[in-house]
Amino acid sequence: MGAVLRVWRKIGTFAEMKEQLKIYCVNIGRYVDIDGGETLAEIADKIGPELGLTPVCAHVNNCNQSLSFPVFSPKQVEYLDRRSASGRRVYLRSLVMLLYKAVKMVAPEARLKVEHSIARGLYCRLMYSDGRSMPAPVALVDRLRDTMHGLVGKDLPLRRRERLSDDVRERFRRQDMPDKLRLMQTLHRLYTVFYTLDGVYDSFPGPLVPSTGHLGVFNLVTYKEGMLLLGPDAEDPSRPAEPQEQRKMYMAFTEYLRFNRVIGVGDVGELNRAVQQRRTAMLINVAEALHSKLLGRISDRIAERGSRIVLLAGPSSSGKTTTAKRLGIQLMTNMLTPKVISLDDYFVDRERTPRDADGELDYESLYALDLERLQTDLAALLRGEEVNLPTYSFELGRRVDKRKPMRLNPGEVLLIEGIHGLNPELTASLPQQELFKIYVSALTTLSIDDHNWIPTTDNRLLRRIVRDYKYRHTSALDTIRRWPSVRRGEEKYIFPYQEQADAMFNSALPYELPILKKFVYPMLCRVEPQSPCYTMARRLVKFLNYIRVSDAEDEVPINSILREFIGGCCFYREED
Repeated sequence: MGAVLRVWRKIGTFAEMKEQLKIYCVNIGRYVDIDGGETLAEIADKIGPELGLTPVCAHVNNCNQSLSFPVFSPKQVEYLDRRSASGRRVYLRSLVMLLYKAVKMVAPEARLKVEHSIARGLYCRLMYSDGRSMPAPVALVDRLRDTMHGLVGKDLPLRRRERLSDDVRERFRRQDMPDKLRLMQTLHRLYTVFYTLDGVYDSFPGPLVPSTGHLGVFNLVTYKEGMLLLGPDAEDPSRPAEPQEQRKMYMAFTEYLRFNRVIGVGDVGELNRAVQQRRTAMLINVAEALHSKLLGRISDRIAERGSRIVLLAGPSSSGKTTTAKRLGIQLMTNMLTPKVISLDDYFVDRERTPRDADGELDYESLYALDLERLQTDLAALLRGEEVNLPTYSFELGRRVDKRKPMRLNPGEVLLIEGIHGLNPELTASLPQQELFKIYVSALTTLSIDDHNWIPTTDNRLLRRIVRDYKYRHTSALDTIRRWPSVRRGEEKYIFPYQEQADAMFNSALPYELPILKKFVYPMLCRVEPQSPCYTMARRLVKFLNYIRVSDAEDEVPINSILREFIGGCCFYREED
């Protein structure tokens, strides 16, 4: 009798397990029965047209996973297509692997280098093994593109593998990938994840699509000295993005890439080695000297042109405030006296503020500013007249009476910092020869390795998380939650006017990630898995796992742009 009871208990347990083996699909708002071991792709096929999209990846318990991920226990699953941020990242990474395979087939002597994002695509170059740039004529680029299309037609699998690091190193050594070897030597991991495509190996900081058949939408064109790899258009993912000319942005990136090569930190492997060898202080000194030199050049140009109004614009956490302060010092070395106007004081009263698509007050809109009053005041200042500047109270949501007289005398230059500084409409009525426009951004030129770039937006987000926590008592969760709204504002109000700038200042510092990691890593780890923001936090944690922490924080100068985020900035001490 006891044996029978034990059998029934087992049957009951198995039945309970079968009953519990469900996933909750966010896309359709219900549970789906699954068999243990089914992949996300197989489950998507089971759901069928009800899913309403063609997935390229999925969030599983708020973690980004490939469609080849097998499910053995109950999960929450949200399928994502190429329109989502995670989907775009997976798609672009997979395109890079596809391009790398094509390079190995068409030009096996070449190394592929993915340098940065620009012109709505990824800028890539072909290199000789000794580091020299290889020409990329139209005929060669056409062959690479045709080969990629051929691989898409074959629908070859992109397989994820995990092996002992010694085994993976040997595979990368045979493929002549010194960048991968250098990075692995600084990470000291027992096992390493890599991907295979028809006999070619590569590694990435996130998942790929299951097979090449998912990658039908792309283009590869010649661009400057290399190639531009274009993924699906953000507005219409059924077609590839069209290249956008960004000559000034390209020159800014190129200048910093040369600088990185000179100081020997072109990728994370080289940066980690510098940290290990305690060369961070040297990197700090050289990088800060470069910033001073570049700001000095900009100051010289302003003085030579005789510009009376300098406008600084840039996206969030680009270091605009410190840049403006340091530029003011450089202007004084040219015998010019800087004066500052805050665009925030030109906000219209709250009831006149435009609203966004969600009905929220849109303080980032150009029309949240009193353009008529601003242009009238600036014109009067240029004529040498005295004006009474407005003062805006955010608490009251309107201007308050407060006498703030200002006159722009000979030898004085007006500095205006704000997101709309490059928008021609802001200063449309003013004499353009009196204006000098500067675009400030952290144009990250450091790569993880040859095939994995570091997005500039990630660098800025890490800066902002640290700053918000330190100065605004805001958690990483809250900063990440607001980030999509910040990015939408940048795309609408800042990025379209980048090429309007007279000068571009790259505020990125090659040493900053090892310093920032000490501050930001614990904050990111505190984001709970049940939060939708966990996906972003986990991705940033995985990225920072490639970076070694530096203990050279005290070596960072008090006037450094990095001090705007980690604290200890001399400019803010003056204002306290």
